[in-house]
Amino acid sequence: MEAQATATVKETLAALYHHPDAAIRTAADRWLQEFQHTLDAWQVADSLLHDESSNLETLIFCSQTLRSKVQRDFEELPSEAFRSLQDSLYVLLKKFNKGPQKVRTQICIAIAALAVHVPVEDWGAGGIVNWLSDEMKAHPQFIPGFLELLIVLPQETSSYKIAARPERRRQFEIDLCSSANVAIDLLTACMAIDQLKEQVLEGFSSWLRFCHGISASELASHPLVHLALSSLNSDQFLEAAVNVTSELIHATVSHGSGTIAEQMPLIQILVPHIMGLKEQLKDPSKDEEDVKAIARLYADMGESYVDLIATGSDDSIQIVNALLEVTSHLEFDISSMTFNFWHRLKRNLIRRDSYVSYGSEVAIEAEKNRRLQIFRPKFETLVSLVSFRVEYPEDYHTFSEEDRRDFRHVRYAVSDVLLDATEVLGGDSTLKLLSTKLAQAYGSCNNEQNPKWQPVEAALFCIQAIARSVSVEEREILPQVMSLLPCLPHHEQLLRTVDILNKGMNTSEDTAAAASMAFKYICEDCRRKFSGSLDSLFQIYHIAISGVGGYKVSSEDSLHLVEALSVVVTTLPPESASRALELICQPVINPLQELIQQGDQVLQQVPARHLTVHIDRLSSIFSNVKQPELVAEAVYRYWPTLKSIFDQRAWDTRTMESICRSCKFAVRTCGRVMGMTIGAMLEEIQTLYQQHKQSCFLYLSSEVIKIFGSDPSCAGYLTSLIQILFSHTVQLLRTIQDFTARPDIADDCYLLASRCIRYCPDLFIPTEMFQRLVDCAMAGITIQHREACKSILCFLSDVIDLPNSSDGGQYREVINTIILQRGATLTRIMIAALTGALPSGRLEEVSYVLLSLSRAFGENLLNWAKESINLIPPQALTDAERLRFFNIISDAASGSSLHTTTDRFGEISDVCRRNKTVQDLVQSALRPHDLTFTVVPQQM
Repeated sequence: MEAQATATVKETLAALYHHPDAAIRTAADRWLQEFQHTLDAWQVADSLLHDESSNLETLIFCSQTLRSKVQRDFEELPSEAFRSLQDSLYVLLKKFNKGPQKVRTQICIAIAALAVHVPVEDWGAGGIVNWLSDEMKAHPQFIPGFLELLIVLPQETSSYKIAARPERRRQFEIDLCSSANVAIDLLTACMAIDQLKEQVLEGFSSWLRFCHGISASELASHPLVHLALSSLNSDQFLEAAVNVTSELIHATVSHGSGTIAEQMPLIQILVPHIMGLKEQLKDPSKDEEDVKAIARLYADMGESYVDLIATGSDDSIQIVNALLEVTSHLEFDISSMTFNFWHRLKRNLIRRDSYVSYGSEVAIEAEKNRRLQIFRPKFETLVSLVSFRVEYPEDYHTFSEEDRRDFRHVRYAVSDVLLDATEVLGGDSTLKLLSTKLAQAYGSCNNEQNPKWQPVEAALFCIQAIARSVSVEEREILPQVMSLLPCLPHHEQLLRTVDILNKGMNTSEDTAAAASMAFKYICEDCRRKFSGSLDSLFQIYHIAISGVGGYKVSSEDSLHLVEALSVVVTTLPPESASRALELICQPVINPLQELIQQGDQVLQQVPARHLTVHIDRLSSIFSNVKQPELVAEAVYRYWPTLKSIFDQRAWDTRTMESICRSCKFAVRTCGRVMGMTIGAMLEEIQTLYQQHKQSCFLYLSSEVIKIFGSDPSCAGYLTSLIQILFSHTVQLLRTIQDFTARPDIADDCYLLASRCIRYCPDLFIPTEMFQRLVDCAMAGITIQHREACKSILCFLSDVIDLPNSSDGGQYREVINTIILQRGATLTRIMIAALTGALPSGRLEEVSYVLLSLSRAFGENLLNWAKESINLIPPQALTDAERLRFFNIISDAASGSSLHTTTDRFGEISDVCRRNKTVQDLVQSALRPHDLTFTVVPQQM
């Protein structure tokens, strides 16, 4: 059997790497992946690795297979197999001592994973590190392989590919900490071998975070530290030396490392060596990757020691100057490494917390001003260094979409840095610096025969980035900037930021987009000053929306114009606003009415986008015109148009989502002044949902319940709405497969149900439909769709919490009756969700439902939980782990916080998900989708 499997693996690998047919290669890859999950994979992979005739492709595949089997499937092996597996891996480590490198690395990771799985005693006295020390001394010819294992060991403690229990992982980390001195001694002993220096440095950087017992003064004089610092000037070992130095920096500021004063012996060694690298940043002969490594080291130093740097000492200013050198580097990837430092320095300088040790308010303010004055010139330099980076490259027109996206990200990053600088310098001072840049760019632009627009646009972009930080009293610089704008050359790209709206909208789609956005900003900021300019605003608006004036405004960008006029209408007195609202609605509603007038057949066949472009504009109007009575009148006036679209396009999801969104904003803006229209709207929803089951009808109903749920005059039609919508929904959602097929329906249904609990429980809780929705929710808890799952869990927690709310006591009897009848099954499903039926990202929501159950049903929940936990087989949870699981739930009932409960559940969840085999065992036992099975309670 084994021989046959071995031959099949060899043949399949040959097909994967060498067969000319892509389909056969794909099938081979699939087969090999499935094979890695089988029990046979252990023996086959081990056998082929020991086989001298195996080629490189076979060795790589089998070493990866054996590594992954040890990591995730170690529990498949009987306990007595440990020794033979350890012996085999040891032989393989010696066999591949000199390579191939990829194979040796996989063997080392496998041995490290084995060490994580088993107790320290299995490796003999002192654990794997002492075992490794003995082997290195006994077999020095195999030191390269042993040294790589030493490097890998601390790295694997944080690998969650290893299916170890959390307590075993923690114990392994403790074991490594206790062995750190032995590891450091081994690395020190290997320093003498020149060809191993890079590995020694890699090993030192791996082990540094476990060296808690070594003081800063010891490290400062340690030969490994001196090797690392001296290697910073070596091209051969630079990257490894940078990694060590970076770890040393982090060690001086890590949690539990002591005070800065205690770390000063090491800091005083590190900083001068790092500062000595400054010239290499500007060395054109230096490899770019090496420059990046040095820059990263400077950034680490700056961020780690920002509290020291912020004091403004002479030495700290030298560090800041060096970081400015990095910021000035032409490569953005290098320059941007410092951006987080500038943000943290800014925060330190302006936050009051940084100065509390100075005592009195007077002393605090004096020290803050002193520091700000010291660092002011540095932030002024920073503004100059980053502002040019937003210039459009000459060849921007040739950029791919990905390159353009990257350039946009550069601009966003620079905007953030400018805002950081502004908080130190002040908005007016930063504006003055940037206006100087604009004036210089303008002068160059006018003096050249072929003027460049890029520097001008860049300066304007930077000014726009900090504009909101400029004081309203600023009267010197802004007028000068504004006076320059009409004088700028009319390059197409300059129209992105210049207030020449008509030209912008006529020039190109890009400039029209920028002009539309500018139009929006102007209307927002100057909304109360346009009462005498409405005609010109409406002229621009009508031309753009109607599409007849040559404007190149896209349908998406046209929404900026709709929003702009809507905020202006909001500020008008009612008599003017009524007419203005009609004017902004006309070019939106008229095309819809024209389509309706062409007959039902045309309306049914027209592409959805021909409708939604106008309906979305109507949504923007209803959302942004904050005059409820006027909007309610408009909704009433246009309801026949909207109803025609509802009636003829109810089958069309895209159109229905658009029109329901429009109605939602109308309801949200108008509230209870909507009058008769709301009744007509709800009648329409009820009728159409029964026929077409569009989820957006449920979402619109949620908004209606939120606004009208507590209004007694609406109780009649809201009761009908709830009954009809829910009765038709529960027919759709009977099994988890139904939920998975209709996640939007599930999401919006339970969002609506939660709204009913919060806003009109008296119309919902006493009905039979409430009970049916609880049953329905239990069937759908394990839906993988994130939002639908959250809505269901939120509904369940709302149900359980309601009786304990201020107004919920009257519902206690009915809710308790429902939950007590279903409690055992609900608890089992929730425990299944916690242990693998739902992604770990749902852990907090699941924990909250269990917490709510524990607080509401106490002893009952403990009994239900005991039954469910006892279903989990011993291969997945030990008796101690079962007891711990039960105790978490018991403590939750006694008052544990959600955060504490979630963290503790997280560990049990990890245990039950530690590999696919265990997860499948747990889920097969708990059967979260089987709502009818019964279980005989077992004793713990």
